[in-house]
Amino acid sequence: MQVNIHEAKTHLSRLLSKVALGEEVIIAKAGLPVARLVPVEKKEQRVLGEDRAVFEVPEDFDDPLPTEVLSDFGL
Repeated sequence: MQVNIHEAKTHLSRLLSKVALGEEVIIAKAGLPVARLVPVEKKEQRVLGEDRAVFEVPEDFDDPLPTEVLSDFGL
């Protein structure tokens, strides 16, 4: 579906409803396409603990960094 800028401004809510249903809307100026309204890709929701067996936090995770590492940062 292609609409001109005036129609897009006038009927934006209606056009967004169509986009939400999966339709693509092209907005044109003087008959030339300048923009495209498309649905936002839905991201999968992350599951907490999903990578539990993949990575283990070491016991010394919160320990201060060694002096030689700190000196590399000028500390």
